[in-house]
Order: sequence, then C-alpha cells, then structure tokens
Amino acid sequence: MFFRFSERQKKMMRMAIIPTNEDYDREKEIKQFDESKTGVKGLVDSGLTSIPRFFIQPAETLSDLKPPVPILSSTRPESNHPIPIIDLSGSNNYDRRSTIVDQIRRAAREFGFFQITNHGIPLETLDRTIAAIKGFHEQPTETKVRFYRREMGIDVSYISNVDLHRSKAASWRDTLTVILGPKVLEPEKLPEICRDEVVSWDREVVKVGELLMGLLSEGLGLSTGRLKEMTCLEGRVMVGQYYPHCPQPDLTVGLTSHTDPAILTVLMQDQTGGLQIKSGGAWIDVEPVPGALVINVGDFLQIISNDEYKSVEHRVLANSSREPRVSVVVFFNVSKREELLGPLPELVSPEKPTLFRQFTLSEFMGRYFSKELNGKTINYYRLCDTPVEGNCGDE
Repeated sequence: MFFRFSERQKKMMRMAIIPTNEDYDREKEIKQFDESKTGVKGLVDSGLTSIPRFFIQPAETLSDLKPPVPILSSTRPESNHPIPIIDLSGSNNYDRRSTIVDQIRRAAREFGFFQITNHGIPLETLDRTIAAIKGFHEQPTETKVRFYRREMGIDVSYISNVDLHRSKAASWRDTLTVILGPKVLEPEKLPEICRDEVVSWDREVVKVGELLMGLLSEGLGLSTGRLKEMTCLEGRVMVGQYYPHCPQPDLTVGLTSHTDPAILTVLMQDQTGGLQIKSGGAWIDVEPVPGALVINVGDFLQIISNDEYKSVEHRVLANSSREPRVSVVVFFNVSKREELLGPLPELVSPEKPTLFRQFTLSEFMGRYFSKELNGKTINYYRLCDTPVEGNCGDE
C-alpha cells in the first residue's frame, strides 16, 4: 500500500535520528525507558528535541494524521460542532426527558460519542480535578516512582503506555490509573496531591453515570434502572492522562486508535484539544466545550444493546502545544466478572437475532489487554452467521 506524507512529515522524519537496523535494539531501548520510570514527562524534561524511535508510528497511522485547527469553542456556534452537544437540564421533567432520551439515542447510534452540558457538576470541581491530576504528573520522579508499576489490577498505578511492550509504537503520554470500584478504595492509597479531588470526583461522576445509564436504558426501550441493576455503575476505573509537549507531533500520537472495552466512558478534558473520533471513514475533532463532559459508548454497551448503540474508534493526537494536555476518564463496567454476558434478552427477537456470543468480563478484559490497544476486540465475539458490517472473529 502506498502512503502519502506531507512535506512537514517528510522533514520531521529526516530530522529524526533513526539508526540502522544493525545499530538499533528496540527491546533494549524500551526496557531502558520503562526501567527509568520517568515516563514521557521525563523525556521532555531532559530537553530532547527528537523522539525515541520506538515512539514513531507506522506509515498507515502517519498517513492520515490531521492536526486539529485551533478554535475557541466558546465563540463557535454549537450547531457547527460535529459531535452532538446535549443539554441535560430539566431531565426530571417528563416532556423534556423524552427529548433528551431521543437526542442521546440518536447520538449513541450514529456517533457513539456526545458531549453533555448542565450535568450538575460545578465548574470549580472540574477545574480542581484537572489541576490535581496535572499536579501529580508534574511532581519530581522520586515522588511518583513508588506508584510506577505494570501489574494489572493494582489499586493505584502510574505508568507510560499500558501496551508498551506489545504495541508497534508507543504513544506520547503518561497515565495515572485508579481502581475506584466495586471494592471501595481506601483514600490513604491515593497520592496525597490528588487524594481529595479523586474521592470527590468519583462521588460526582457516579451521579452523572447513573443519570446517563437511565437515559440510555430508556433509549433502548428498557426500564430506567436496567443497566444499574446489571451493576454497570459499580466497576469503575479512573485514568488521569498527561500529554506533555511533543517535539515531533507529526511522527507519533498521544493515544493510538482504539475502542473502549467498558459499558460507558465519561471524559473530562481541558481546553487543549486533540481528541478525534472516526466517523464515516474520516477523523473528526471533538472540540473542547467549557464545562462539558464527553461521553462515549463502550464495547460492552454495543454488545448488550445488540448493536443498537455503537462503540467507535477514537484517538488523541500528539500535543504540539507548549502546555500539557490533561484529561480525566472514568470507565464504567459491570462488577460481576465471572457472570456470562451478551445481548440483553429484551433486545433479541426473530427480526433482530442475537449478534454476539456470550462471554465473561474476565475473558473479555484478558483478551483486550493481551494485545496492543488498536484493533476491535468486539469483533472476536461477533457471531459469523449474521449479516453485519465488519469481520466477525477478527480483532
């Protein structure tokens, strides 16, 4: 396949110091980076002007990178935003609620993404949480290092690239991960610099998650509490992403293309921009809206909705700004890891047969995290005797 590169991409590739295959030991370089425990932030602080080779993305990724156009979201009409923006005010009013349910249903079917305003979380809480996560990542390495670990299932961990040793190329970001549920996390286990903010954020985001799951349930013609009854609010993981300035943003990404394995994802992003979703075969920007939260359908919700709602690919571009990009993401999932899951019986009929086989959360997550992030794990569980878009049994 032939890939076309922009003149800027060609120039950046010439500037990158890329040793010959005989000189380059990729695994050794990755191991040295991982064992330094400094993350991408440490590379930036060292003053480097070209990114290490293992961060350079494959040609098929570089060929369609489109940097976002800087736009002040506050001055742009909402009607020009390609991603739906849904006002949740008045959701307890019957007539208003039916309108909101319809808007969310259409967004979840057509885009798999939407933004919400008037969600009930004060702007000050959003700002404090973003600042606290930024503060964690900007601490000295010797302060953060005790949280740096690759083991899965740890209550609190800080790492750079969860798939570092499995991916074709690393992404330009560091991550703080906190398992918030179903087991209640002891606050003392959290980094002191963001402890109060994370506890407060968890409390607030559960309220928003419950409201959204009620609206999404109604959009499927189910009872308001159907997803909550399935324990979809109980399994929660928060990630605090930190995307520092990248000296060669044309050669890498902040987060590679992927879908989320969760039921639902709630994202709070700062105003830097860089998040994109794939729609109609093209990448489109999810422009930051002050005070809004970004919501997206996860693989599990697509499966249990029997393909009514869509989990779509998304990515984050490498940060060309001098200021870091910070986001806080909460993934909602069921808490019963060994219970068989699949399309809900209420959504299966002779006209719409089941499109996915059953599986457990443990099985699904094990497969998802055994490979690099890109690729659609959901296709592995799709039944092959149903006429659907995509390849069943593939990832």
